[in-house]
Amino acid sequence: MQRKASAGSCSVTARALQVLEAFAPDRPVLRLAEISRHTGLPLTTAHRLVKELADWGALEREPGGGYRIGLRLWEIASLAPRGLGLREAALPHLSDLGHITRENVQLAVREELSVVYVERLAGRDAVRVLTRVGGRFDLASTGVGLVLLAHAGQDVQEQVLSRPLVRHTDKTLCSPAEVRRALAEVRRTGVAVSDRQVTMDAVSVAAPVYGPENTVVAAVSVVAHADAVNPHALAPLVQVAARGISRSLGARLRSSVA
Repeated sequence: MQRKASAGSCSVTARALQVLEAFAPDRPVLRLAEISRHTGLPLTTAHRLVKELADWGALEREPGGGYRIGLRLWEIASLAPRGLGLREAALPHLSDLGHITRENVQLAVREELSVVYVERLAGRDAVRVLTRVGGRFDLASTGVGLVLLAHAGQDVQEQVLSRPLVRHTDKTLCSPAEVRRALAEVRRTGVAVSDRQVTMDAVSVAAPVYGPENTVVAAVSVVAHADAVNPHALAPLVQVAARGISRSLGARLRSSVA
């Protein structure tokens, strides 16, 4: 939910961040009045902040008078170690996985109580997916989310399960008991299968990626047409890719890991 604040209730930095948060996938271009409305900031305050952000490169002005997120922010964000280093280590393995399966391949990390997608490679005739690089999704319904939640701390799991679970389709797991059983199965088998939980035409198979300390730092998945693939046939391919990424990150894998 968009946070709103009066001009005197937060710092200049917080207000500038509010301006940036006003932009979203369904509103990539905003006019000044729209920025003011979405943030709750007075028009004069919004105008000053937008000008400063545009001068720095965080925003870019469109010919029609609107603003969009600027390339300078992408340059800064690309330096985030969990994005840059992980993505560089993973890309060869993701590419191989995509070439073999010809399906969507995704790499994600957990940020608090959400999945954040670090990379996605789309197959030529692959099923449509709702995710995008840099986008967020809930943990309990996606393949990568189930993997990350299964290997998160007990406190994180309880926080997720204490909140209302989002129902995307009739097959979405929406009771804490169902999700707990799914998480136990992920830990037992080393893979997660999200069968038509996000859309009714897609199945996701995911596996954990380990870092240098042999803790789960990410998850990799294949998302395919639910009526055209056998998830159990995809599982070994996803696990091979996950192990390859783990080794590239310096994980010391044992037979009981991944």
